[in-house]
Order: sequence, then C-alpha cells, then structure tokens
Amino acid sequence: MTHLAWIVPALPLFASLVTALAGRRLGEKAHLPVVFGIGAAFVVSLGVLFSFDHPESHKICDWLDVGALKVPLAFQVDGLTSMMLCMVTFIATLVALFASGYMTGDPGYTRFFACVGLFVFSMTGLVLSNNFVLTYGFWECVGACSYLLIGFWHEKPSAAAAAKKAFLVNRVGDLGFAIGLFWLWTLVPGGDLSYESVFAALNNIPDADRVGIAILFFWAATAKSAQIPLYVWLPDAMEGPTPVSALIHAATMVTAGVYLIARSAPLIVGLEAVAPLIATIGCLTALMAGFYALTQNDLKRVLAYSTISQIGFMFMGLGSGIGSVAQFAVVAGMFHLFTHAFFKALLFLGSGSVMHAMGHVIDMRRFSGLRHRMPITYGTFLIGSLALAGIFPLAGFWSKDEVLAALKQASHEAEHLELHGAATLYHSIYWIALITAGMTAFYTFRALFKTFHGPEKLPSPHDPEADPHDHHHDHGDDPFFGKESPAVMTRPLQILAVCAVLVGLVFAEPTTGWFAHLVENSVGYHDRLPHAEPHGFDWATALLGTIAGGLGIGLAYVMYGQPSALPEKLAGSLKPLYSASLNKLWVDEVYKTLFVSPILVLAQFCRYFDIYGVDGVVRTVAKFPSELARAQLQRFQNGAVQAYASLAALLVVGILTLLVFT
Repeated sequence: MTHLAWIVPALPLFASLVTALAGRRLGEKAHLPVVFGIGAAFVVSLGVLFSFDHPESHKICDWLDVGALKVPLAFQVDGLTSMMLCMVTFIATLVALFASGYMTGDPGYTRFFACVGLFVFSMTGLVLSNNFVLTYGFWECVGACSYLLIGFWHEKPSAAAAAKKAFLVNRVGDLGFAIGLFWLWTLVPGGDLSYESVFAALNNIPDADRVGIAILFFWAATAKSAQIPLYVWLPDAMEGPTPVSALIHAATMVTAGVYLIARSAPLIVGLEAVAPLIATIGCLTALMAGFYALTQNDLKRVLAYSTISQIGFMFMGLGSGIGSVAQFAVVAGMFHLFTHAFFKALLFLGSGSVMHAMGHVIDMRRFSGLRHRMPITYGTFLIGSLALAGIFPLAGFWSKDEVLAALKQASHEAEHLELHGAATLYHSIYWIALITAGMTAFYTFRALFKTFHGPEKLPSPHDPEADPHDHHHDHGDDPFFGKESPAVMTRPLQILAVCAVLVGLVFAEPTTGWFAHLVENSVGYHDRLPHAEPHGFDWATALLGTIAGGLGIGLAYVMYGQPSALPEKLAGSLKPLYSASLNKLWVDEVYKTLFVSPILVLAQFCRYFDIYGVDGVVRTVAKFPSELARAQLQRFQNGAVQAYASLAALLVVGILTLLVFT
C-alpha cells in the first residue's frame, strides 16, 4: 500500500472541504466528515506501515519548474514517515472525537472542524514530503493552521494576540529555514533538493557549508518546537480551545521541528559543532521550562511548559548523535516524541475534561478534590502523569531513559574520540537531565494533587469572573457542570491511557525493538549514520531516572497531597526564586522591551512618515496644477452659452489657421 500513501493527507483535506461547504446543513454533525476522514487516514497509515519494506519515493506530478529549480509533488515512504503518519492520524482522530463533545454549542463549530482537517492535512503532507522545498511548503501550512486554531475565538483579545504572537515568532524561525534552503540549493548538483539527492551529495559539500545550513535548520526548529530563544509563543497558545492544545502539543506543530532535525540527521552527523549545540539548547530549555512549571496555577500552562521541557529532552537525544552513537541518538529522540504524543494528548484532553466540568475555569486555585466527581478523568490523568514522570512500566519510562542512555553513550564516545570538552558537556547534560526528570515528576503531580485531591471545591456556576467570550459563560443550566464529562470525551481518554501504558512495552528496545528497526530504515540512515553494536537497555540509568521521578512524586505529595502550609512557607523563604519561576524569569517583558517596543516605535514612525511625509509631498505637488487650473479656468465656467460658443469659434479659427500655415 506504500504507493497509496498520498491518500493519507488527501482524506483530511477532502473532509475539511466537505465540512466547510456542507457544515451548516450538517449542523451538530459537522464533525463527522473530519472524524471519519482522519480515522480513515489512520487505517491507510497502518496499511502503509505494515506493507513498508524499504524507503520508496513516488512522484505524483510536477509542482515547480522554474529555471534550475525543479520540484515535483512527490512523497517519501520510509521508517520515519510511516511511524509519524500512524501517530499523527491516530492522535488526531481521538482529539477530533473528543472535540465533538467539548465544542458542542460553539457558534464556530463548523469552522473549527474544517480547520482541524486542514491542520492534519498539512502535518501529514509535511511528513510525506520527499524534498526540502515541499517540506517547507507544508511547514508554512502548519504554521498558518496553528494561527487559525490558536486564534479560533478571534473576538477574544487574548486569543487574537496569542495567535499573532505564535505566527510572528514562527516567522522568525522560518526565515532561517528559507535561507538554509537557498544555501543548500546552490550546493546540490542540478538543484535537486530531494532528501535522497541531498544526502547522496553530502560528500561534495564543504563542512563549513553543512554547519551553516544545519544551524539554520535548527534555528527554524527552535521556533516550531518552542525552544530557547523562540519558545515564548507556546504558553500563550493555551488561549485556543483545549483540543487544539492537545493537537499542537502531541501530534502536529511542535513535533514538526523535531521531525525536521531527525529527517536532516544525515546532513548533521559528523559535524562536531552542531550536535553538542542541539543537545545544549535542548538541555537549557528543558531545565528552564521545568523551572517555570513549578509554580504555575493554570493547569494548561503547566502542561504547556511540560511540553517545552519534553521537547528539550527530544533535542537532547538528537543532539547526542556523535560518532557511533548517531543512529541510536536519533532513535532515542524520536522514540520520546512517539511516546510523548500519547501521554501528552491524554493530559491535555484530561485538562479539557476538567475545564468542561468546571465551566471552563482552569485556575487550580479555584477548584480541588475532583477525583470523586470525575473518576474516569482522574484515573486517566493519573496514568498520564505517571507516564510523564517516567515511572515503570509506562511509556515515558522507556523513552526518557533511552534519551538519558544516549547522553551517557555520547559522553563515552566523545572521550573515545578525544573530544574532552564534548565529553564533559554531555556528562553535565546527563545529570541536568536527571534533575529535570525529578522536576517533571514534581510539577506534574503538583497539578494532579491540586486538581483532584484535597477538600472538594468548585467554582461558582454563575461565575462573575468567567470569560465573557466563552460560549458556556453562564453554567447554571449546564448539565455537565461539576460532573464527569460525557462518553464522547471520556472514551478517547481511556484509549489514550491504555496506549500510555502499552506503547513503551510494545516498541521499546528491551522487548521488541520494533521502533528502532523502523526508524533506522529511513532515507540516508544506513549510508550516513554510524551505528554501534547494541549495548542493551541501560538499567542503571533507568533506575536513576525512576528514583528521580519517585522523589519528585514524593515531594509533591508531601506539599500538595493534603492541605499543608509548607508551599506558602517555602514560597516566602525562597521568594526571589518563587517570583522568578512564577513570572517566567520576566523573559516576555525583556523581549517586549528589547524587540517589540522598538519595532512598534519604528512602525509608528513609518506610519506617520508615510501619511505626513510621502503622502504629504504627493498631495502638495498635486495641489499646484489643481490650484492653477482652477484659478485660470474658472472664469470661463460662467454658465453663459454664448460665451462658450464664442470660445469654441475662436478655437476653430485657431485650428484652421494652424493648418493653413503648416
């Protein structure tokens, strides 16, 4: 079925068009085309996965043919593609099903599902692209769809501002991608930017050029996958509907940057300056985002900073690919992306279930003790939290510890290659990653205990502080207020909970090793990525990771499992650190001062210069002919017909005289 892989993006696109055109007629069933379209795409993706044997490329038609630039509309089927297709379509199907209950009653119901279908089309198209130019095209489509969905409630000022922020920050990263593409195009014979051709030509590309291109691609990935310094858009993206947050964090937007680096791994491997840079940025981002999440009170923002931190883990894995560790590093980073999709989608949809029951209130200080009212949401959220904390035998345990093992092996490999600075760097990153794992467990279970444990407390159903743009503003008559969510929302939670338990066991190296075998069978990997002999699962590292997670959970229970004055006492005694975490190190304020405010001043200057400078000069110059003509000719516009006739006669005499004498 590999030659039918183009059907995977085609089905969500077709479903999106049907929903957009027939949504009003479908009414409350407007979600059906998208749910069935994405579900059918998942079935086709499974067919592609099980029929895939070796990397294949299939051309559909010519897309661009301009001078030396020739770009076909073609798709690539290999290990990375087949894995990503299945993950994206499976998660998106469950998110769409959940959203059919969550978004009930919203006036933009049809528009929402049309955008979701378009989002899935863009992401699957990006995954299937067989060349960098087509990838860039779908990369931009993903950004546009995220703008539409983050700002879905466009009449809400904070949502509109968040959408603009996401769009503009990603444009900064996309500029790096575009420059890297142009640079690469000048170096590849014939201008062929298909992955296979680029990887085949790498031996003829100077290392200095490869370093520059790789850094530009990573620059683009830091924006799309929310890493330092371009991570600031992702927490604000929580202003969109919660299913959108689940889709962005688990299967689409933020995974695109990680996918780009994994796809470009043959280009990056062997560059001693780039891999440590990727690992360092990932490490700093994971630590920083974990620090922010320790004190946040918005449940969704805790999960948003968790995503930023976990994406940092993925980049730590990808960045540990030096020497013979290269192939294992890519597998580790992508395996964490794969498992993270299931438990992070579960956690975001779980937070959406809480919001649905709390009248769309998401501040954890305004509700607590929900475990008895919402047993399904609580049980599934607990499983997702354990998976995120990396507790055996859930999914996060296998993938997080594989990243840690890759960092450990990278340190040993750097020593073997006599790269002592890199060895020290990777060793330091390894221990920082372990500390971050403990922080992850702490803030995740802090959120769980504050939401589901302690004395029961609900927000007022007629909340005067509720968002006036919320379509469920007055919840006094809401049959689900304070109750478990309907089955259409809880069933996806239960399915994802089962996946969070099983995907690590099914795909990990100590059991089947299927994931590693799949990813290693990707374009350029066998030829370009060194592969060491398998070392087996690193149980010592796994034990350290589990201890870190257990300590984090224990500390969270002591502080938040039952009502306690300890959090307030610690906040008071560590006030500078507490304020720094709560205010996110004031990075947004710094960015506003250094970048946003000067740009706004420049924009105002340009506006006034255009209005009063350029337009003023044009109006002044244009005024002279009009004034002169009015002053001289208005005497003849007196309304006397005989005067007009006399003037006409004089003009005729003048013309005749001219003709006679010339």
